[in-house]
Amino acid sequence: MLGIRGERGEYWAAISDVNRQAFGGEGEARLVEKIRESASFNPELSLVAVNDGEVVGYVLFSDIIIEGRSGDVPALALAPLAVSPEFQNQGIGSELVRRGLRECRRLGHKIAAVLGHPNYYTRFGFFPAIEKGISAPFPVPDEAFMMLELVPGALDGVTGTVIYPPAFDEV
Repeated sequence: MLGIRGERGEYWAAISDVNRQAFGGEGEARLVEKIRESASFNPELSLVAVNDGEVVGYVLFSDIIIEGRSGDVPALALAPLAVSPEFQNQGIGSELVRRGLRECRRLGHKIAAVLGHPNYYTRFGFFPAIEKGISAPFPVPDEAFMMLELVPGALDGVTGTVIYPPAFDEV
């Protein structure tokens, strides 16, 4: 039976394994470890999917800012989202995103950003950030860098560049 819950220390090795398997390398596993060690980490927004006692999926939302002419606006980055290859295409990633977005709203967050597949993330309400005058801090296709208003109107009047914490630069 699948359950979604907050991460615990006992899951850390399994979270790293899921990220390695899903992405075929160490980058995302190291990213999670670096974010976990930083001020950008909120344990309530670090969720695992557990199936019969085994961690099979993971999602993390961490603090970022949108740096604009009128000041910095807090937001969250959805990164990474990972599901073990043998459990992909079963709705586990979608359930992690939906649950994570509910937690973000519950905790009072207003904006989320993601760099990912437009066909996947638009189903949750994400749209190209460029539509609101928001850009990524690195070259990326406009359709792949997306925003979501967790609170309607949260991006009204917000323009600028998303700034990721140093943990993202270290991997």
